[in-house]
Amino acid sequence: MIHVESLTKYYNDLCAVDQISFDIKTGEILGLLGPNGAGKTTTLRMLTGFIHPTSGNISVKDFNIDEHPLEIKKLMGYLPESAPLYHDMLVYDYLSFVLSIRGIGVEKKTPRIHKLADLCGINEIMHKPVGELSKGYRQRVGLAHAMMSDPEILILDEPTSGLDPNQIVEIREIIRRIGKEKTVILSTHILSEAEATCDRIIIINHGRIVADGSAETLKQSASGEYLINILLKNAEFKSVKDELLSIDGIKSVTPIENEEYLQVKLLCKSPSDLRGNIYRKIKQTDWILVGFYRETRTLENIFRELTREV
Repeated sequence: MIHVESLTKYYNDLCAVDQISFDIKTGEILGLLGPNGAGKTTTLRMLTGFIHPTSGNISVKDFNIDEHPLEIKKLMGYLPESAPLYHDMLVYDYLSFVLSIRGIGVEKKTPRIHKLADLCGINEIMHKPVGELSKGYRQRVGLAHAMMSDPEILILDEPTSGLDPNQIVEIREIIRRIGKEKTVILSTHILSEAEATCDRIIIINHGRIVADGSAETLKQSASGEYLINILLKNAEFKSVKDELLSIDGIKSVTPIENEEYLQVKLLCKSPSDLRGNIYRKIKQTDWILVGFYRETRTLENIFRELTREV
């Protein structure tokens, strides 16, 4: 549905987005993940036509951003990080006003408002002033605003920023429901949010794409390194270290403080699982194996590796 090719944006001498390319399929929930200042918001603003790229191309369906910007905007709903709402208006009046300025007739207005109120969970606050709402409810009203014209694509910039844990879960569930019918692109720097909400994650750092795939794919492919923990009885660290380092693919053996057992952490770099080799090596000794497990890589580990300052 969306094709982005060599997209670049400069602000004077600062390169905010640097030659990024990707495709987004219809019905996909895509997360743009990265530290603050990575280029996430700039990318979303270029996708929506809010700012023009320095170079590169964006195509949505059969439309090009340079030749058909209005047609592309009609396909999209956009919620910036701080929803731009009129705080003095009642929620119902505000949503009705948005429908009016978008040229949606009276006969369609009430059914559309009711449908979005149900979807976004705002029925109980429809007759409250926007300014009296919690941030969580204001985000829900912002979502309803972004979906007023029933867009095919929904773009959300940090949709859960500043919300408490309960509000985050509620907004996440709304996004998942929306994602069953629409293509959703959201930016975030909250790792758990991206993992729980998105079908696919693109990690951006210094304006460049450093990873692209599902959370599980990223965990499996990142760097090829993994950790194995072993607990032993009747063993001394020096002999354990010497024996295990003789296995091809084990890069280091580190002792872990443990009052009852000898516990070591192995750093492995191998395309294959070395646990079979390690077990066979231990069987050749007098050591008693008490514990043996491979650590699960987390999205947080991968994110830190890919975005750390060199």
